[in-house]
Amino acid sequence: MATVHLRIGDLVWGKLGRYPPWPGKVVSPPKDLKKPRGKKCHFVKFFGTEDHAWIKVEQLKPYHAHKEEMIKINKGKRFQQAVDAVEDFLKKAKGKEQNSEGKGDCKGKKAVQKPLKILEEDDEDLSALKDPSEKDLTDSDPEPSTHERLGAGPGSGFKWETSPVKDDPHFHHFLLSQSEKPASSMEPISKRLKILEDDSGSTSIQAADSTAINGSITPTDKRIGFLGLGLMGSGIVSNLLKMGHVVTVWNRTAEKCDLFIQEGARLGRTPAEVASMCDITFSCVSDPKAARDLVLGPSGVLQGIRPGKCYVEMSTVDPETITELSQVITSRGGRFLEAPVAGSQQLSNDGMLVILAAGDRTVYEDCSSCFQAMGKTSFFLGEAGNAARMMLILNMVQGSFMATIAEGLTLAQATGQSQQTFLDILCQGQMASTFVDQKCQNILQGNFKPDYYLKHIQKDLRLAISMGDSANHPTPMAAAANEVYKRAKALDQSDNDMSAVYRAYIH
Repeated sequence: MATVHLRIGDLVWGKLGRYPPWPGKVVSPPKDLKKPRGKKCHFVKFFGTEDHAWIKVEQLKPYHAHKEEMIKINKGKRFQQAVDAVEDFLKKAKGKEQNSEGKGDCKGKKAVQKPLKILEEDDEDLSALKDPSEKDLTDSDPEPSTHERLGAGPGSGFKWETSPVKDDPHFHHFLLSQSEKPASSMEPISKRLKILEDDSGSTSIQAADSTAINGSITPTDKRIGFLGLGLMGSGIVSNLLKMGHVVTVWNRTAEKCDLFIQEGARLGRTPAEVASMCDITFSCVSDPKAARDLVLGPSGVLQGIRPGKCYVEMSTVDPETITELSQVITSRGGRFLEAPVAGSQQLSNDGMLVILAAGDRTVYEDCSSCFQAMGKTSFFLGEAGNAARMMLILNMVQGSFMATIAEGLTLAQATGQSQQTFLDILCQGQMASTFVDQKCQNILQGNFKPDYYLKHIQKDLRLAISMGDSANHPTPMAAAANEVYKRAKALDQSDNDMSAVYRAYIH
């Protein structure tokens, strides 16, 4: 995108990383939000979401001049909603302008507009250019509560409005409290978290602001490392960078790091180097063997662990692997946390994952801004191993459910029933969900592009069954589903989406 000269209040198209150009408005940043070093950029608030970010000047285009071009290349529902929000904003702004002119004419005077300074590429202090009439979040303004933020939208001219939190689709299932008082922006992050404790001693935390909704978090000043840039890891790193974290990346296939280096990440040559350079190192790999090799192998994480260094294992593995990794990390004076995530590639990209954490509680608190960047909620479940157990149970249920849905679709076809009608009925009943709708639509379209690999859900089922055996607890449903996934793998569906289990029933 070509470099442009912009003013506070200008509407723009902004491009961030791998995401498509999105409509936004140049605004003044909060006073305590520093401009990234060495980057010529402007602070943009995006329509259709509550995200805002520093965007490089070469990644900005004027809104009106490029509207038709952008609409042609972007057809998504969320994108169209964002464009509609811009148009609504423009209509309201025009109405206010006409009302103002009408009042001016009655008095026989012309309204005089205060000139706005053009933002040059090297302007450092954008707050000095702030339009006095534009309200911003600053140290002197109390930060709105979760409820207020969720009600805000571009159509309201980017001003916070109160709206019941239940109206926000992202929080229908995971908001833990709707009775919290607004938190001051001066409070530390740990005080802006809702903590619930049950009889088992586990706790769950709902961040007072979800980054995927509004992006208004203060990134930790700790150096972050990230190992593994697969389906989940790539989206997580993108959101960490987007929210201003300093991130060093490593991946077994080095080429995958290139895109993130372009977006400001640093490159680590080995897992050991990343762990030694960073305060907190995250990893997200495919299975227990890969997780062990990353820590214990040549140039592995363990070689870079020193007293005080933190290691966060985000891979979905068995409790035994977590126990082993926790022991070796802490034996070197390191601090350990497990934090597997519930979600998919799309949810990872959107920053809407659910994080299940266990282990060192202080590491969990140190990761607050990171978890807010990558997810919509996080749970602390106590001692190391508990998150692995909970994650395997969740994926066991999801994998079994997906296999049952595939079985229902194929039985409908075999008995002469319309599969689309079956889906329509299903989506009007008690089992209606985005998961069911998306997976079934993809099946009917023959689209098995991976959002969560089939081979990984089968691995999770296998580990859950083994965990059940260890606890002397039967898992016959999971065992049956596991056999169907194994057949799908034999049909060369491993690297397709988990919904490709459907093909096990038609071959």
